[in-house]
Amino acid sequence: MNSPTPPRLRVTADTGPDALVAFIFGTAAAVPSAVDCGLLAGPPVEAWCGNGHYAVRVIEQPEAGGDIETATAQAYARLLAEVRPSTHPYLIRIWNYFAAINEGEGDQERYRRFCVGRAGAVDGMFNQPPPAATAIGSDGVPGRLQVVALCSKSPGIALENPRQTPAWRYPREHGPVSPGFSRGAVLDADTVKPRLLASGTASIVGHVSRHVGDFAAQLRESLDNLATLLDQGHQATGREFPPAHCEALRVYLRHPGDLAAAQAILATAGLPGERISYLRGDVCRRELDVELEGVFVAA
Repeated sequence: MNSPTPPRLRVTADTGPDALVAFIFGTAAAVPSAVDCGLLAGPPVEAWCGNGHYAVRVIEQPEAGGDIETATAQAYARLLAEVRPSTHPYLIRIWNYFAAINEGEGDQERYRRFCVGRAGAVDGMFNQPPPAATAIGSDGVPGRLQVVALCSKSPGIALENPRQTPAWRYPREHGPVSPGFSRGAVLDADTVKPRLLASGTASIVGHVSRHVGDFAAQLRESLDNLATLLDQGHQATGREFPPAHCEALRVYLRHPGDLAAAQAILATAGLPGERISYLRGDVCRRELDVELEGVFVAA
């Protein structure tokens, strides 16, 4: 009798010989996977480990004169040039970090220029469908764009949230180019331990920001969106992804003073508290104060 296919990916706070990448929070040290978002509470390291089916690419792109659009186009051109000819040509999950994400008015906002640069550099395969992704404003001043990409030998299962308009279909009011990401992805659906990767999840219903000025309500709305996404994973695979099976959750807070409120709310959400990292980071919509992302293993 054949034994079950072993897990291909796992996420832990401990590094090891099979670590693909170890995200280090709260440091500006010259480490490729360091995330320039201050650690407010929780594990300071998040290690992604695999057994050959996955690879991670880290692009550190200098940003000259605050030109995030050009830096993004260059970073994504480099990323695709590395990934597409490789043995891991599929982009599954991407993290983007750059400072002053909300600086600038209207279509000159840096996040909107980032979206323009990305859209101009990616290939057709990128959008069929786009990978799960997060874009967060890091601490410090403009100077570098950091792109971390999880790549695979085969495609994942892209997920959307029925409570939310797909980001790649946002109307013009959100910028000249729609953001290029899916709400989540399921990996290893053919193994004993599928995993669901949740993209950056905020207080958005349809395409409209909700509960502006009310942090607690924003966080609860974000948790509702996360619960809906986990249910979509169940519908796509037939497997349950319970909150208690969270391997890692990142909570980005615009205002460090909201930490205690965030911890109190999440303590009642059924998530393992020891696996939650609270980070100081700016959400790509300036009116929103909190964003979640995470990894959930099937029951």
